[in-house]
Amino acid sequence: MDDEVQQPEYEFGAGILHVFGRQLKLFRERAGMDRARLGSLTGYSASTIASFEQARRIPPPKFIDQADEVLGAGGVLSASKEEVARAQYPAFFRDAAKLEAEAVVLHVYATQAVPGLLQTEEYARAVFAMWRPQLDEEVIEQRLAARLARQGIFSRRPAPHLSFVIEEAVLLRPLGGETVRRGQLEHLMLIAEKRNVEIQVMPLSRQEHAGLAGPFTLMEMKDGRRIAYAEVQGDSRVHTERQRVRELERTYGTLRAQALTPAESVALIEKLLGER
Repeated sequence: MDDEVQQPEYEFGAGILHVFGRQLKLFRERAGMDRARLGSLTGYSASTIASFEQARRIPPPKFIDQADEVLGAGGVLSASKEEVARAQYPAFFRDAAKLEAEAVVLHVYATQAVPGLLQTEEYARAVFAMWRPQLDEEVIEQRLAARLARQGIFSRRPAPHLSFVIEEAVLLRPLGGETVRRGQLEHLMLIAEKRNVEIQVMPLSRQEHAGLAGPFTLMEMKDGRRIAYAEVQGDSRVHTERQRVRELERTYGTLRAQALTPAESVALIEKLLGER
């Protein structure tokens, strides 16, 4: 489930970011502070404060809480934290990102690139740099920060159960160059050591394959709801209808049976790392 499809850049400065920026400016002026003073109290430059106010950059949660306190906003700014955080993602991915962050079980089938939750910073940067039409550097940095923030799921407590089925071709594709690829393979091995994570590789040699219709993600929520997410070529959809979710659950079950076991998958990754 990856926020990797090009969307109009204005989405990053629209809606909640403009509202938050106006509120930040109003509270700052009411407190009699210029941007340099607010920046010195929160650890940012005056130009960065201007970018927050003008919705050109997405303020991190820590800054929002600091600004709320030093400006005496009474919780008004802090109340926007969740919506501001969601603005890091393209509009089509925001609902899915919220669900992902709350899921207690997550199953991901990946066909083109290493799943975003498993990407190293270097690999993710290479992925974003390759999109066409090209993304501006500022947009790449925003999406990179958002992707890395999603990986906080691995430190959640209680720990969610996470499983991934990844096509072998993904591991062979040297996105960003061979050094980036090797770093990504090493990272996969580290993540695979986590007790709540299972990584399986679908080998190229399989004569039967249940996933030819494309990638998807399955989520189970704390309240028992089961949800599916599919994304391709700029189109995405969150499925909540039980019949459709069941179909994808059966597909994923078959994929796991057809793929290498987690132990076999780690052995394959080790083998790929040993090849020069």
